[in-house]
Amino acid sequence: MPEFTGAANLASSALKQEELFPIREVSRLTGVNPVTLRAWERRYGLIQPTRTDSGHRLYSQADIEAVRSILAWIERGVAVSKVGSILAKSASNRTPATPAYEDVSSDDWVQWQEQLRRALQDFDEGRLERLYGQIFSCYPLPVVFQDILMPLWQQLLLHQDEVGQRSEWLMFDGFLRGRCWQRLQLGRDEARESVLLAALPGHCRELELLVAALLLSAHDIQVTVMGPGVPFTDLALVCERMRPQALVIFSHQPPSDELPRQLVRLSLGLECPLLLAGDSSDLAKDSLAGSAIACLGNEGRLMLRRLRQFLAGHLDT
Repeated sequence: MPEFTGAANLASSALKQEELFPIREVSRLTGVNPVTLRAWERRYGLIQPTRTDSGHRLYSQADIEAVRSILAWIERGVAVSKVGSILAKSASNRTPATPAYEDVSSDDWVQWQEQLRRALQDFDEGRLERLYGQIFSCYPLPVVFQDILMPLWQQLLLHQDEVGQRSEWLMFDGFLRGRCWQRLQLGRDEARESVLLAALPGHCRELELLVAALLLSAHDIQVTVMGPGVPFTDLALVCERMRPQALVIFSHQPPSDELPRQLVRLSLGLECPLLLAGDSSDLAKDSLAGSAIACLGNEGRLMLRRLRQFLAGHLDT
């Protein structure tokens, strides 16, 4: 019998009232103390929990995910006072059509993450492999990585100072990188559109880049990954020799003031189109307006749809 039967319970989950969590439970799940959570609400308006008649705060699963997003941006060096505008801009650029399974499965995702976490705490790779396979049997690839696996990976990354979590994160990171490389190698076909994916130096970890490659891959698009650390100045030479249909630059860091000028200079030396993907894509969109560089966004289905439109000549830069 499978360890988890969430896929069989989607219909019943849709009928349940959304679960709400008290502040102490949110603190336990995210590692953010209650004082900080209240400050993010009162001072910056970053989260807006529901209040009971007696004034107690209750947080939804969406609130918990917002807290984790805030932590991720702070970890990248963004001041908490600026996180609100970043989150708002990112949310406004998400695809408006949300598949039905996303609406009914958020509780299931948390249960999957808890089971993965227990496997990691026991350093049980066999159980981790089984859970990985079961999750893929229930959800499409964008949901598996963006809503289940990567939030847990990010949570472990942010709390490596706690006993054991550094080792748990290293095991999870290595496991996921291996599975990502394996998926990228399966079914490689020279007849497909060839896209080269590279990261801005220091702007993401290898797993984030590999996940982006999987999200951009499709039956008609083959993505080749240049691992993190490739010098920015070498990309024109790499493209000259590999001759991809497009070069996608990936960044999960807030864009610097210099980034638009760097990208424009790079595009002038390329014989293929240049595109920008990741969190930086949404944040740099205005500064790249009028250039030949297309922004793909940071959400899997949206990135792939925009990439297809661009390669077909239907997406404006």
